[in-house]
Amino acid sequence: MRALVVEKKGELALRDIDLPLTVGPDDVKIAVHTVGICGSDLHYYLHGGIGSYRLQMPMVLGHEAAGVVVETGSKVVELKAGDRVCMEPGIPNLSSRASKLGRYNVDPDVLFWATPPVHGALTPFVIHPAAFTYKLPESVSFAEGAMVEPFAIGMHAATRARIVPGDVAAVIGSGPIGIMTALAALAGGCSRVYISDLSSEKLNVAARYAGIHPVNIADEPFGSVISRETDGWGADVVFEASGNARAYENLFDLVRPGGVAVIVGLPAEPVAFDVHAAICKEVRIETVMRYANVFDRALALIASGRVDLKPLITGTYRFADSVQAFERAAAANPTDVKLQIRVSEDGF
Repeated sequence: MRALVVEKKGELALRDIDLPLTVGPDDVKIAVHTVGICGSDLHYYLHGGIGSYRLQMPMVLGHEAAGVVVETGSKVVELKAGDRVCMEPGIPNLSSRASKLGRYNVDPDVLFWATPPVHGALTPFVIHPAAFTYKLPESVSFAEGAMVEPFAIGMHAATRARIVPGDVAAVIGSGPIGIMTALAALAGGCSRVYISDLSSEKLNVAARYAGIHPVNIADEPFGSVISRETDGWGADVVFEASGNARAYENLFDLVRPGGVAVIVGLPAEPVAFDVHAAICKEVRIETVMRYANVFDRALALIASGRVDLKPLITGTYRFADSVQAFERAAAANPTDVKLQIRVSEDGF
């Protein structure tokens, strides 16, 4: 079956590869329609891995996906052929201690699309458990369905923050995850969200949303803005969504006494962490590893119209042009937020 494969660091190929297509009793077979390009996909392409996850053999990329059910297993009753769906790409061991605690995202045995050695979804067909496959409402397009996965990260971050209605939030980083975290924070009850970056183009995208206030740190330090806008108190919630090590230098200057810092971005290297600053303010620190128990809620917010992710989709490529799509993503064009690949050209 044709697929976009990262052969090794720096090398992509659109080629045939043998992939399992046997439908188990609890599985569905899905014709993939749209797949988004994620930063983790780029890490495997450009660097050969992320942290301890390293490429050992060629791997199919892609985990932000939506498509159409074409076949169901014998025990599947909630889905049928023809249903438009999006897929939660992590498959945990439901008998694990982590799953029983409701924290299946940190199950050591989780199988996650496009994470070595598990193949991803940039291929015409995938097999997936029905339990982690969600029917798309008629109002949600395939493109939006493929955005549920990254939005779920923002939803999980907002959930971990334990937002209180009226909170003021600060988000470091105006990339796709940063903007979606800001949107999730607003949906979760924040009265306003300040978001920082060096890219005026990405900040302009964020500024389209009511309640999000962009801050270009080339013009003024983020800490100065937050201090001024909160009368010197600080933000109730600070989300670090850039993955940049320099963000940690003044992280605790942004947060109020007794506030919370939520670490969403994954730095490429170890970072300096000011324990003294965190202790003096008794800052609660939360970390985010993908998501758990929020995928359906993320989809419901999109379907309701309260969260519009369409402005974040800045380019769509044909499956045949997948390599070019990744080359554009790797170039980090400042006007790009989310690029997607349309695997199927069928009109379903």
